[in-house]
Amino acid sequence: MAHQRPAPGDEARTVSQLFAAERPQLLTLPAHPFDCAVVRTVRSDKTIYIRFDLNDYSIPPTAVRRPLTLIANADTVRLLDGPIELAHHRRSYDRHQRIEDPGHIAAVVQQKRKALGSTAVARLRHAVPNIEAFLNAAFQRGESTARQTSQLLGLLDDYGAAELAAAVSEALERNTPRASSLLFILNRRHRTQRARLLPVDLSRHPELADLSIPTHQLEVYDELNHSHPDDDAPRLSWPRN
Repeated sequence: MAHQRPAPGDEARTVSQLFAAERPQLLTLPAHPFDCAVVRTVRSDKTIYIRFDLNDYSIPPTAVRRPLTLIANADTVRLLDGPIELAHHRRSYDRHQRIEDPGHIAAVVQQKRKALGSTAVARLRHAVPNIEAFLNAAFQRGESTARQTSQLLGLLDDYGAAELAAAVSEALERNTPRASSLLFILNRRHRTQRARLLPVDLSRHPELADLSIPTHQLEVYDELNHSHPDDDAPRLSWPRN
């Protein structure tokens, strides 16, 4: 509709008519589109994420704290180490989002396992069969693997393998993979088990029927307030049978 208005400076023709006359004189578009991508040098901190346009994009753990080249267009965000592409993500236009590659997360988990040492991990794996799934889920929620492992070892010492395994299964079902959630579940189970304990009735025990407790003479304690005539130190005289 706008093209039907009179052309500025030439009211005898419309905008549409002027555009049709000018079209044959326009240059054709190039065979390859212009490269309008954003290119910049970036470097991550201690984490595996690169911040770009208010969002975080994952990189392999081997590229942490190394200078990389970020190339972003309207659809994708790429991260290169020289000519080698390390990460390829869809571009997000939200805010404060984490766009992750599952391979990058798995590499970090494997790296954390080696850093923690085989002894601690092997002990947890032996006691709790599904501890790997729990630690992986906790890491994906931003929890520290080292801290979670340390807290799990403490819970294992305090509650035992059977109780910890049951709590881990419940936490995974509830989608709360955190050590604090395990502590809550374990305390609740402990309170429930204590409530199920029945009081012991000893009044009908046969050995208690003939039980007799002798009564001691209270005058014995009065001797503590008197001194022996030949000694300044107080003495206690025990009655003879």
